[in-house]
Amino acid sequence: MDYYYIKALHIIFIVTWFAGLFYIVRLFIYHVEADKKQQPDKGILQRQYKIMSKRLWYIITWPSAILASIFAFWLLYENPTLLKQQWMWIKLSFVGILYFYQWGCHVIYKQLQNDIIKYSSAKLRLWNEVATVVLFAVVFLVELQNNIDWIWGVIGIFSFGIVLMLLVKLYKKARKKRSWDASEKDFLE
Repeated sequence: MDYYYIKALHIIFIVTWFAGLFYIVRLFIYHVEADKKQQPDKGILQRQYKIMSKRLWYIITWPSAILASIFAFWLLYENPTLLKQQWMWIKLSFVGILYFYQWGCHVIYKQLQNDIIKYSSAKLRLWNEVATVVLFAVVFLVELQNNIDWIWGVIGIFSFGIVLMLLVKLYKKARKKRSWDASEKDFLE
């Protein structure tokens, strides 16, 4: 019975971890876009995004990552046969990628807290999709386990990633067109 409580807690902290990772990059995007605004708006917005990012990062995202991992190790301790299954090692590899991704987010977080802007909002939008690809990979691995050929799984994940990147580019084009149409309308009025 304890195993299922541990598993439930593991899943809850995975959900909050991903929520934090998805939202932190959105805050990065807003922070970078606020840099194009005039004062005092720029200063007010960036100060607020710094506060929001700090709270999200240190109160939700990092603790969730750590707790999800603690409960994962506990699950593996309770059921060590999981480590004999190939899908589990692939899943753990994706979790490793997720930690590298989080470290990359941490670097960006620190830069923005110090008013260093190195990335455009478009690059951050693409960066935001890395966590989505990892989430899809992990969920499919956990649910399908050994019922999926790993080659087709890898092809599927890369295909999904390519589709996501194309959708981001289409969104960017549509956003530029809307921006252009709005400025043209203002010009004509």
